[in-house]
Amino acid sequence: MNDKQTRQKTALITGASSGIGCELSKLFAGGGYNLVLVARSEPKLRQIAEELKGKFGISVTAVAKDLSVPSSPDEIFSELQQQSIKIDALVNNAGFATYGLFAETDLKAELQMMEVNMVSLTHLTKLFLRDMLEQGEGKILNIASTAAFQPGPLMAVYYATKAYVLSFSEALANELSGSGVTVTALCPGPTESGFQKRANMEESRLVSGEIMDAETVANIGYRGLMENQTVVIPGLKNQLLALSVRFTPRDWVTKIVRNMQERVNKVSS
Repeated sequence: MNDKQTRQKTALITGASSGIGCELSKLFAGGGYNLVLVARSEPKLRQIAEELKGKFGISVTAVAKDLSVPSSPDEIFSELQQQSIKIDALVNNAGFATYGLFAETDLKAELQMMEVNMVSLTHLTKLFLRDMLEQGEGKILNIASTAAFQPGPLMAVYYATKAYVLSFSEALANELSGSGVTVTALCPGPTESGFQKRANMEESRLVSGEIMDAETVANIGYRGLMENQTVVIPGLKNQLLALSVRFTPRDWVTKIVRNMQERVNKVSS
């Protein structure tokens, strides 16, 4: 038997300390993958790593890195090379948002968001893709969003970053067709996690109703990845919303999204 048949596969998951990333870590562990978990919070990351090791009997490597720092992807890649860890599945899950009028939001936070949501995702994909192609197999899961399908007033930069992730993923999936490496873009709608709190958008109409939980979204995304789907949109409502954008004038779509993004308690002038 060759090395590819005998070696246990390894999945690298960014943003693994909470939400969808944490739930995906459990699914990969349950599927027999060793794990490399990346997140900013080292104590939380190590706690999750120990729990998954104990429950699933796998190897888990915790790498505490802030992906808003441009050097982080190279540092992660170098560290894994030194440990002779090959990555068979790359999950670019790390991401965050800012909320508010673009003229008033913090530029530093938005530049960091672009670094995490787009640049580090692209950088990590470039670094690990070559090994996957050499092996003749691999899986890449990029977490986009239903935000990718239309402009997003009050979260203008965030929506634009997710449009990039979706476009990049679809194009790369086409380039890699027949190579043994697949690319999947997971496009969830609003999901119960710490995302809304960090973005300071807890009072937005968009997240005020019933929204999906991270475990459900992760399960749908994992299944779609294993089935080699290119775009996965969890939930019929989200699928219909993404489809309807194609048949609605862009200015209408933008106005509708603006209304959905407004705070519930906003007083009309």
